[in-house]
Amino acid sequence: MKPLRYFIVFLICFSCGPLINYDYEKTTNFSKYKTYNYFDDMNTGLSQLDTKRIVRAIDDKLATMGLSRSENPDFYIDIQSEEIQNRSNSNIGVGAGGTGGNVGGGVSIGFPIGGNQNTRQIKIDFVDKQQNEKLFWQAVSESTYRQNASPEKREEAFVKLVEKIFSQYPPK
Repeated sequence: MKPLRYFIVFLICFSCGPLINYDYEKTTNFSKYKTYNYFDDMNTGLSQLDTKRIVRAIDDKLATMGLSRSENPDFYIDIQSEEIQNRSNSNIGVGAGGTGGNVGGGVSIGFPIGGNQNTRQIKIDFVDKQQNEKLFWQAVSESTYRQNASPEKREEAFVKLVEKIFSQYPPK
């Protein structure tokens, strides 16, 4: 019974977190990148306020990693996102049936659980503009979000997401 409890606690803790995929150019010397900036024409797909929130979260995280924002950067950051609406495929079936001799029958009804969830995919690219705009690192996250969350909750969500995204930078 104890293993079942641990498994349920594990599912509760980790099932709602963002899914993050990473990719990078394996020949890249990440130690040479010390300064960054954002593309001027960046179209994030987020509101202006959410764009400021995620940029602030990235700036704070990269500062703790020893990188600084510069007007003449070693690399540029591009942020893109899109909203994805997932349909709930979970349902509960309730059935009834009976038999009488050689005759049988049954009824089943499915009730959807939950509802549609809003998911946002955010892609963060690190591009070396001095090497013909060479993409050298990328993170793509997919996580659920609440459109009507308070500004404080949105800020908190971006900080947590950025923390998780940059947990794998630079690659080992």
